[in-house]
Amino acid sequence: MARGRGGFIGQDGLNAPDSPTAVSGTAGDQQVSVAFTAPTDVGGSAITGFRAQSNTGVGASGSSSPIAVTGLSNGTSYTFNVWAINAFGYSAPSDASGSVSPVGIRGLYAGGYNGSSFYNTIDYIEIATTGNATDFGDLATARYTLSGVSSSTRGVFGGGNQSAFTTIEYVTFSTTSNTTDFGDLTVGRYSLGGLSNATRGVFAAGYNSSNATTNTLDYITIASAGNATDFGDTTASAQGTSGSQSSTRGIINIGYISDASNKIDYITIASTGNATQFGDLTQGRWFGGACSSSVRALCAGGQGGASSYPILNIIDYITIASTGNATDFGDLLSINLYTTGTSSSTRGVFGGSNNSNVIQYVTIASTGNATDFGDLTNSGTVQGTGACSNGHGGLS
Repeated sequence: MARGRGGFIGQDGLNAPDSPTAVSGTAGDQQVSVAFTAPTDVGGSAITGFRAQSNTGVGASGSSSPIAVTGLSNGTSYTFNVWAINAFGYSAPSDASGSVSPVGIRGLYAGGYNGSSFYNTIDYIEIATTGNATDFGDLATARYTLSGVSSSTRGVFGGGNQSAFTTIEYVTFSTTSNTTDFGDLTVGRYSLGGLSNATRGVFAAGYNSSNATTNTLDYITIASAGNATDFGDTTASAQGTSGSQSSTRGIINIGYISDASNKIDYITIASTGNATQFGDLTQGRWFGGACSSSVRALCAGGQGGASSYPILNIIDYITIASTGNATDFGDLLSINLYTTGTSSSTRGVFGGSNNSNVIQYVTIASTGNATDFGDLTNSGTVQGTGACSNGHGGLS
């Protein structure tokens, strides 16, 4: 029976539960997920629920951990207490959690190249708004043609040229900072694609350290650091690939095989195995930017094939749950090579290129041309960044 920290609210405090323990919060967009350990001493009857409440009085109830407390302000720091409830009343409040600040849907752009030197910069944007990017922190090694994957809390960057072929490093979306080492890819490479759902990130194809194309697919569990594990193979060895996703399916735009390819592959992210062909883009290309909602995947810009190798401004889309060829969506603001895409569940954003630092966006559910969003922090050309977000289609 509850003693000491037993209930003080309700009909019978002595028979109320003990307090929950180990309370912590995980930031979301205008919300915090409050986790806790239920008490072992439930008092005079079974626990019927829990109440999580912020220091500002905003709270929510639930039957188990975690409880999502919504209606919070992004960028504001909160702490949380949790109460256990049974037929006799409420427990005493738990000890307060550490402070946590909700964060909006952020897009990150890491690394890049300006034609003569490499960047280690990480920028961020708030995807729901428009405006110039803000400094987030730095990569451990300056590089470009790396790739980003992400959960709702953590962004992970893998590969890239220079000395960082195998490097994987990560940041936490809610806190601006430099990266922390995560582990290594199974095959060091650059010009690779990336895709992810809420738990798993997959890195696809790319050039290895001998400048040979690979068909490697490897994966990580985003919440835990460690080396990547073999997933399977893409349908062809390629470089200049890009990736997008729903919560179940990963999409890989194959890029360059012996010329610009229009092939689209797909995988089931939760399993392992070789990729299957999905269909074709409207035009073969490599180094295009990709992003997605949970329903549609977009591929934008890139370089076409044949003898002229045109730089493109076209945007294609597919419906992720089906298979088939892509459909024209609209156009970027200008022709773009080495642009990189990220997204929320509603808005696709493309940052940088071989000729600018411009960020531009589209509304994924509709079709149409891109609109100016702002600029990356580095001026001039910013090409080949790695990008990810805490609200992409794989998390919806």
